[in-house]
Amino acid sequence: MMQERIEGKWLAAFRRVFKLNGIGAGTQVALLAETQSRPVLVHLSELALYDLGARFCIVTMPTPPQTAPVPVKGTGTSMAVQQNAAAIAAMKQCEVIVDCTVEGMIHAAEWPEIEEAGARLLVITNEHPEILERTEPTADLGPKVQHGIEMLQAASEMRVTSAAGTDLIIDLKDAPCGGTPGFGTTPGAVAHWPGGLCLAFPGPGTVNGRIVMDVGDMNLTFKSYLASPIDITVEDDFVTAIKGDGLDAIQMREYMAAWDDLQAYGMSHVGWGMNPSARWISGALYDKRDMQAVEFRAFAGNFLWSTGANQYAGRFTEGHFDLPMRNCTIALDGTIVVKAGVLQGDLA
Repeated sequence: MMQERIEGKWLAAFRRVFKLNGIGAGTQVALLAETQSRPVLVHLSELALYDLGARFCIVTMPTPPQTAPVPVKGTGTSMAVQQNAAAIAAMKQCEVIVDCTVEGMIHAAEWPEIEEAGARLLVITNEHPEILERTEPTADLGPKVQHGIEMLQAASEMRVTSAAGTDLIIDLKDAPCGGTPGFGTTPGAVAHWPGGLCLAFPGPGTVNGRIVMDVGDMNLTFKSYLASPIDITVEDDFVTAIKGDGLDAIQMREYMAAWDDLQAYGMSHVGWGMNPSARWISGALYDKRDMQAVEFRAFAGNFLWSTGANQYAGRFTEGHFDLPMRNCTIALDGTIVVKAGVLQGDLA
């Protein structure tokens, strides 16, 4: 078992990443945690902020009671703040929120209000520090991710196909597009570590087609590789059929049904991974308790799709799947940006 203690090399990595996120002497920062946060991440963040001379406070929320019908892994949909007015007010006064909550604040109900006040967010995902060390964001990834985001913003349609049978069409007109190389320095920026993503958040009624998840694709809610195919139908943004006789399809059907919530079947975001340091094979080498599995959202050339919360389509739910797939081809208005799982052109 890997040990969770303060290592000099990890503290140095935290300082470097915080600097990339524009944190330095005098930067007003709120370090957000909850009682079930991974202590070593909170401690490393605190020490790095101190070393950099940031003006910071620590907001630690009690992890709320579990009310969901099944175990929750809703990466980016933290319930930790619990609409606490004092905590929200404190964060609205800050330039940066360093987020060490278990699930992260990206899709949290409170984030739009905090974002509107001008704060930016850096989510330290709930990984063992060794994973963060290996996937440390670097400045040279920034221009490539920005180029991918600009390509998404300019496109009217995304089409995703695969030899396994995927054929999905997404109308991107008016879709908010974003992503992160793992750092951001402008008001309202959202970053997470590990980073390296280009994403679109489709509007209502804009996603249709078939997704065939194949052996080796990943279900990050379960932190597992698929051992059997899942054939999924999407109509007007919502998963309407999950076909397959294997355990993977059975588990996905039963987990989604357990929410008894139509919003859990809605599309959250679509896009691709850009991080060359994130590795698909890594999941075979860690215990589940050591990883939040965000690395696999970002491995270069994946097709990442997600169900659950999508604030731009007016949907919020704790039910959530992140589902990165290998060997897909992604085209924007006919221009291929990922070919059979390999980044193309200036994105490579």
